[in-house]
Amino acid sequence: MSDSEHTPYEPEQGSIPLPEQVLAPTAQTADDSLGLFHSWPQTEIARPKRIPHFGHLCLLTLLALAGSICGAALVMAGMHFHIYGVTTMDQAKSNVCYTLGSTAALYLVAFLPSLAFFPLFWKKSFFAGVHWRGATALRLGWKLPAISVGCFTLALLNQALLPGPKHAPIEDIFRSPGAAWLMFGFGVVFAPFFEEMAFRGFMLPALATAWDWAIEKSTGKPARPLDENGHPQWSIFAMVIASIPASILFALMHTEQQGRSLSLFLLFITISMILCAVRIVTRSLAASTVVHACYNFMLFFLMLVSTGGFRHLDKL
Repeated sequence: MSDSEHTPYEPEQGSIPLPEQVLAPTAQTADDSLGLFHSWPQTEIARPKRIPHFGHLCLLTLLALAGSICGAALVMAGMHFHIYGVTTMDQAKSNVCYTLGSTAALYLVAFLPSLAFFPLFWKKSFFAGVHWRGATALRLGWKLPAISVGCFTLALLNQALLPGPKHAPIEDIFRSPGAAWLMFGFGVVFAPFFEEMAFRGFMLPALATAWDWAIEKSTGKPARPLDENGHPQWSIFAMVIASIPASILFALMHTEQQGRSLSLFLLFITISMILCAVRIVTRSLAASTVVHACYNFMLFFLMLVSTGGFRHLDKL
């Protein structure tokens, strides 16, 4: 056998390579192809997002600020045109139409755009993003009203042991049966829904997620996986820490109308902590909303009974 039979074929420069040279991969091309196809699935897998996060809370805060400005503008316009005979800010604060009108403006401006904006970021519906889960609230049944009974009992004990001020600013709104009925309907239907959306739908999960994110970044721990429903799973410490500022802000919002009573401030913090616990344990914003609405209903129903159907408001 000659040496030419053992010498591999080497094409001359500019010649066309044989088919086996084209098809047979070198070690370098094999490694490159392996790296290419190995990394391809990773680029297709979206990183799980924990929502609502702190950025979403900031956006909602900006919308709420815009709603407050709109509400204040409506009040100023009403005073300018002497609607319902209101000409001063003190009169506006004690007029149920001005009070509920400005509050409704805040709610609508803050949350109507949210129904369109946030689904664009979340890639899911608004109520799925805030973990509404109405079916969970329905499944819990009587347990949620039972929790509201406990909250109502705490309110009665607070009033008996640490009575609030003799006259609270909110009492000025209850000047007529019509005003009382409007407050009843608004306080049972609309207020719990929007307040829970703000405090337990956005603020609580955003603060809990921010706390866990900060710990992960500082310690290098991996992020907790989302649960089977795509909801974030927070550490126990994050849930406790997030509940405290959410409850303090919730209490501050309510004690202004209650005469800045310390006893009521502490009561509202306690009620809010219970609502936070319901939201966290059930993983359902609808559940905490039901508890909140039932609690408000009991307060207004007690007022309804004690005033003879709002006919004797002087007994408040």
